[in-house]
Amino acid sequence: MMRPNFMLNKAIKSLACIVLFATVSGCVNEEFDDLKAYIKQVKAKPAAAIEPMPVIKSYESYTYVSEGLRNPFQKEEEPQHLDELLVVEGPGPDLDREKENLEAYPLDTLRMVGTLSKNGELWGLVKANDGVIHRVQAGNYLGQNYGKIAGIQDQQIDLGEWVATTAGKWREREASLALVE
Repeated sequence: MMRPNFMLNKAIKSLACIVLFATVSGCVNEEFDDLKAYIKQVKAKPAAAIEPMPVIKSYESYTYVSEGLRNPFQKEEEPQHLDELLVVEGPGPDLDREKENLEAYPLDTLRMVGTLSKNGELWGLVKANDGVIHRVQAGNYLGQNYGKIAGIQDQQIDLGEWVATTAGKWREREASLALVE
């Protein structure tokens, strides 16, 4: 007698599973109809042409000939001793004045880090390679080539340097320190 109830329960469970599966599959089909329509629409569009590969330039070798040039990894020798330059006549730096703090550093180790305005006068802020920030104005000296500050702007400090030539004379050249971001 137990057998018929067991069979009936099994039949009811199977029928419930079929109904549940049909309901779920119906929902799934409706859920993806818009996706299927979009895929069909995209596939209907004509394919765009593929751009050709860019032309790769061939490598051109360069032979570096250092014959007759100075070694860039060795310190450049001074053309003359300072004693020899003291007797040269003509324009040149003021060798008798007392040196300022920033003249102890090569110009390429100094960095302009900003400006400030005090009493309507623009001052430059220069950072030395030891981390100290110095305040400078027009007329101060920078670098090891007797560089005198000619002007200060928001983005750079302009100066004129005196460089010794191989002929034992002084030549003036312009230099600048740009603002470091």
